[in-house]
Formats: sequence, C-alpha cells, structure tokens
Amino acid sequence: MTERPHAYLRIADHLRELIASGELAPGAKLPTQRLLAEEHGVSDILIRRALEILRNEGLVESRQGSGTYVRERLPVRRICMDRYLIDAGPQDSPQTSFTHDAGITWSQYRLDKAYRLIRADERLAGLFGVPTGTRVLERRFVFYASGNPSQMARSCLLAADVEGTPVANPNNEPWPGGNIGQLRTLGIEVDKITEETATRMPTPEETELLRIAAGVPVFAITRLMYSKKRVVEVADPIVIPGDRAVRVDHIAL
Repeated sequence: MTERPHAYLRIADHLRELIASGELAPGAKLPTQRLLAEEHGVSDILIRRALEILRNEGLVESRQGSGTYVRERLPVRRICMDRYLIDAGPQDSPQTSFTHDAGITWSQYRLDKAYRLIRADERLAGLFGVPTGTRVLERRFVFYASGNPSQMARSCLLAADVEGTPVANPNNEPWPGGNIGQLRTLGIEVDKITEETATRMPTPEETELLRIAAGVPVFAITRLMYSKKRVVEVADPIVIPGDRAVRVDHIAL
C-alpha cells in the first residue's frame, strides 16, 4: 500500500469536521480502526495516529475493550471576579459562587472534602504573610455539579482564626456563601480578593479526579482573600479543566 505523507492529518481533519457538524454526536462510537483504514485506504498505523491527534484535542476518548467514542461535552462555566458578589450578598436561598456559575441548585451540589492541620511551608507562609511553620487548616475539595467533578481546590485558613469553630468542622460543608460566609460568622469580613490565573497541563491526580481528557490543560488559580489588609484565606491552587470554563473579566473606563 502506497500512502501519501501526512495522510493521517487529512483523516483527523475529516473526523474533526464530522464531530463539529454533529454528524458524529457526543457519545457516538467511531468505526473500528480496521473499517476506518479500509474507508480511507491507509494502514491501521495512520488511523491510530489520526485518533491520537483527536484524543490530544479532547474530542474523542478510548475505552478499554470497547472502542473510541466522541467525548461528551460538559457545560462551559463563566469564571469572572464578580462571582464573589454571590457569596458576599444576602442568602435568600443556599448558594455559592460555584453553584451560581455552574447553574445548579443546592441539591445538585456536592463536595468531597479532606481537612487536616499542617505547618505552612515557605510558599504558603509567604502567601499568608506569616512565619514559616505557622499552623494552618488545609482543606482539599472536589466540587461536583449534577454529579460531574468540575473543580478542585486546596483552600487554607489560619488555625488561629478557625480552630475550635464550626468552620473547622468538615461536616458543615458545603456552606452557603462559601469562604466569605464562613469567615463572616467569625466576625471576619472579606473586603478584597485577588486571583492569579495560569494554564498548565494537569497532574495525574487532577486528570483522574476531574476526568480530564488527554491533551486538555487546566486553569490553575491562586486566590487570596483579605480582611483589613490581612490575608485570611489562601486557595492554592484552584484547578478547573480548560474545556469546561471561559475566563471573563470586566473593566470600566
């Protein structure tokens, strides 16, 4: 069989167009590699290369012993700083900035959580502006929207602020109003929030817990919450799959 150079790119383009048009709908099973090879007049090796491109783009996924499928596309969330107004505002019904952005009700919201007291390392202490070794309550969360894992976060609070309070009890999560609501019960009013957003490839743990497709990067956000110029919460990092969110910022001129 004589094969044209880069024929796998043409095949990947063709399959990509079928997915974009909806002819291959989310969840649809692609023909077997053998059938695709016969259809395009190429070897199985080139079909595998074409499918690898689509896997790396997050368009298809392979299932052990089953075949290759068009990947389901989860709803895309908007991420913008004004989302925290939801947490800071009145809670007529239970909600957080996450449930608001995800468009879900409180009953559709779930958290996996793990709490422990740690000593702040150099990075964490620097973000808080406290000495290295300061006791910190580390909270690790996986956020679910309608059963789908959508976000991870490592959120830290100073033990001196929260130890022995309901905020330090994981059984009270999820908490309406999120961190802002929690800190308010302690008499700590959050008056400033900063975020730094980077993009990177996910770690193996993030890939597994958030069910991230091959080739999909993540937003990695470092967030600081302040009260009267003092850092009262550090989230480092907040991790969101890049194909499930769009960053939106506003500026008034």
